[in-house]
Amino acid sequence: MHIRSINVGTARRLRVGERSILTGIGKQPVQGPIPVGPLGLLGDEQADLSVHGGLQKAVYAYPAAHYAFWQAQRREHGVSLFDEVLPPGFVGENLTVDGPQEHEVFVGDEWHFPHCVLRVTAPREPCFKFNAVMGFAGAGRAMALAGNCGYYLSVDTPGTLEAGDCATLVPGLRSLSIAQALAGKWAKHRR
Repeated sequence: MHIRSINVGTARRLRVGERSILTGIGKQPVQGPIPVGPLGLLGDEQADLSVHGGLQKAVYAYPAAHYAFWQAQRREHGVSLFDEVLPPGFVGENLTVDGPQEHEVFVGDEWHFPHCVLRVTAPREPCFKFNAVMGFAGAGRAMALAGNCGYYLSVDTPGTLEAGDCATLVPGLRSLSIAQALAGKWAKHRR
């Protein structure tokens, strides 16, 4: 795994239809070594700790390879005027990574970076806030059906992370991949 970008953001208001909701999905790239502790990256916030954040979902990693899928989805749904390139952090991820995708990543795998250790815990489950950011109502369903969800990580050894850092995989039990975990949660939507 190679970190292409580290992205953080504060919780802020987002207009979804007639409602104004608090969300931490808006992330921006940051430079330099960023401290990472048990609850995530310094300067990053989550608004709904029942589904994002906390000890088991402290850091959210997303494969950069999926960005082409979202660019095409936005174009097909008419929400991308000029087929613009999506910036790192657009999906709400803390780590935009070049590396393994969901079928190659297993719950319990550890990623040993030069100055910290992160452990894979769960797939991301998209919500209505993701639909709002993507600009079309079916974005969460598209994420679930395509399996392009990314994965949450807990912080086993606090330290720092920096764009350009590479990690070494220390495999866990490898009994449940992120793709399998997501498919199990979203099986009802495949009908």
